[in-house]
Amino acid sequence: MRKLELHWKILIGMLLGILFGFLMTQVSWGRDFVGDWVKPLGSIFVKLLKLIAIPLILASLIKGISDLKDISKFRNIGLRTIAIYVATTVIAIFIGLILVNILKPGEGISEETIAQLTEAYSNDSGVTSKLEEASRQKDSGPLQFLEDMVPDNAFKALGDNSLMLQVIFFTIFMGISMLLIGEERARPLKNFFDSMNDVVLKMVDLIMLSAPVAVFALLANVVVSSGDSELLIALLKYAGVVTVGLLLMIVCYSLFVAVFARYNPWKFLKEMSPAQLLAFSTSSSAATLPVTMERVEEHIGVDKEVSSFVLPVGATINMDGTSLYQGVAAVFIAQALSFDLPLSAQLTIVLTALLASIGSAAVPGAGMVMLVIVLESIGFPQDKLAIGLALIFAVDRPLDMLRTVVNVTGDACVSMIVAKSVGKLGEPKVQNWDDHYDEVK
Repeated sequence: MRKLELHWKILIGMLLGILFGFLMTQVSWGRDFVGDWVKPLGSIFVKLLKLIAIPLILASLIKGISDLKDISKFRNIGLRTIAIYVATTVIAIFIGLILVNILKPGEGISEETIAQLTEAYSNDSGVTSKLEEASRQKDSGPLQFLEDMVPDNAFKALGDNSLMLQVIFFTIFMGISMLLIGEERARPLKNFFDSMNDVVLKMVDLIMLSAPVAVFALLANVVVSSGDSELLIALLKYAGVVTVGLLLMIVCYSLFVAVFARYNPWKFLKEMSPAQLLAFSTSSSAATLPVTMERVEEHIGVDKEVSSFVLPVGATINMDGTSLYQGVAAVFIAQALSFDLPLSAQLTIVLTALLASIGSAAVPGAGMVMLVIVLESIGFPQDKLAIGLALIFAVDRPLDMLRTVVNVTGDACVSMIVAKSVGKLGEPKVQNWDDHYDEVK
């Protein structure tokens, strides 16, 4: 009997998790049961993925740079990566703005619904924390994001998953320095990181064995902790516009893969499906990063020299799905609260969403912080910011899950395009968790 492929196992786990979560909402003790006995299984899985994210970046990026033998190759990869990420983000924002202006989901929402949403969510700790974080980011200087990229303590940066850009800066700095001291002197350190890279990739394989169970637990918890279903239905039109936009971005990525990478888009989506399903379940590009790298390198054939730089950078600065969502959400809130948005204001949304995406953390909920910054850039009244966030807070989690799928897919797409452009897209070399089991048993 043929074994089920990983993406089918994960998909079954997702469906069972949603069904189980729905059943648990029908009994009085269901939410507590899921919180006490089911949710921890998903939390442990996410922690394991985060546990190996920084070691994987450190090992794979240093290995990738040290294998280049030529700094000019790294410069070519870096410039192409940043340029393509900026281009795809701008495309995503324009798709969102075009859809929201055509479909106008904010028009027709009753004052009663707005009042109900405001009462339910405007004082929610999630909303207030996003406002506070956005205020902190807004008060920082114009070059603060560059200053934040440079760590003053490498070990502190390596110990904090939210400091991903600092880890990337330190790792690139070390990798380039290894090139400059010559191959002979750098060989002992290179051999260490090569071995470390193999070990961490094996850890990814082992962690993925539990993915179907973990996804079941994560989705069950999402279902039982969802908000008022009536309010969710009231926001269905807005959520639908965002979802259509995100699906169009997936179509764009498929076209880019076919045209620029000369790769079958259906095969691309199939090979990336385990990473996409995990992105949906965890709502975190950073937590999904180890799986994204494993799928792109082993199952698609992107060389480590490219993937080890493009994917960690993408997990931090490439937020296509989040940027599209911000464009839709900003205009939706303006429509619902009768705030006029001329063309100049919408062009400001494009620029601000692009800049905000670069410094946004690859964690759940970062999109709403960016949204506050976008709304303030177009002169949205301060006293209505909480109301604006309250309007969309009820459906933010499911949309966060969907836009993380787009973010991860975009990272993989760009890595393929860059790899193809520098001749580093080859045949995949799939590795299984038990490949070397005979050697140790």
